[in-house]
Amino acid sequence: MGPSYILRMQAPLPLIALFVGSSLTLSAQNLAGDMALSKILPEPDPGWELVAEGFQFTDGACADAAGNFYFCDLGKSSGILKLSPDGKLSTVTKVVPRISGMKFAPDGRMIVADQGNPKRVVAIDLKTEAVEVLMEGTPPNDLAVSRGGHVYVTVTGAGEVLHIAGPGRTRTVATGIKAPNGIVLSPDGGTLGVSEYRGTNVWAFRVRQDGSLDAGDRYMTLRTSPTREDSGGDGATVDAEGRWYVTSHEGIQLFDETGRISGVIARPQAKATVSIAFAGGGRRYLYACSSDRVYRRLTKTTGATGR
Repeated sequence: MGPSYILRMQAPLPLIALFVGSSLTLSAQNLAGDMALSKILPEPDPGWELVAEGFQFTDGACADAAGNFYFCDLGKSSGILKLSPDGKLSTVTKVVPRISGMKFAPDGRMIVADQGNPKRVVAIDLKTEAVEVLMEGTPPNDLAVSRGGHVYVTVTGAGEVLHIAGPGRTRTVATGIKAPNGIVLSPDGGTLGVSEYRGTNVWAFRVRQDGSLDAGDRYMTLRTSPTREDSGGDGATVDAEGRWYVTSHEGIQLFDETGRISGVIARPQAKATVSIAFAGGGRRYLYACSSDRVYRRLTKTTGATGR
């Protein structure tokens, strides 16, 4: 660990504000129904906890079944970094220095969106550091991996989602999305969610057995500020109950499994929060890559395994 990384497992920050539209409150939103924020945030709510800092731009949030949190400092080309549940920071590998998205595959390898030259998607054996190229020449942004090993990749500039069935076996499975960015599978793997960075929607697609998608449509509507039309929809994750969490300009927007918004959790700091994942003990903490820092907050739910 370099001297510029500062780890903190300190007293939590003051209670974070939660947004309801453009209004500001100091308690969890209590919408009617079972999926309000009060169902996932503890009472009293300790808010965000700063767990690591000293980075330039963190991204690629990912977790394993043991609750370890993985990410990359894109600004410093750090490779894969790991935060254990007790806050210990280590470097897993630098074989691919710049990563914007990563997930574990069923065979234990890490599938990553490589932002080097050329831009590509590769599979890394974390024990041997062997790298297998799955796709090359197309700039990936973020990705999701199914239990069957199917890889789904957002190509933001082209407005596309690609499906990778194996090395060199790539096809376009969705188009017409306004700058697709974050991408995540539902807990059962049957639905793929894709956030729009320049639009206001999260699209949902049915995942077929062969890895193809159908029945795609705008499923969730992301809230925007009065001063801008785009949502900044970015990284996403799901919990074991099927709730969807999507980062945006407004904060982390929470939707129930029917696509109904439950509320917006404010960003941990006034900087971009671009990717999130459940990790920590019991995968009960929501971790956030927030520009130069990594934060987490305790929840009353559990992250879905492999998501």
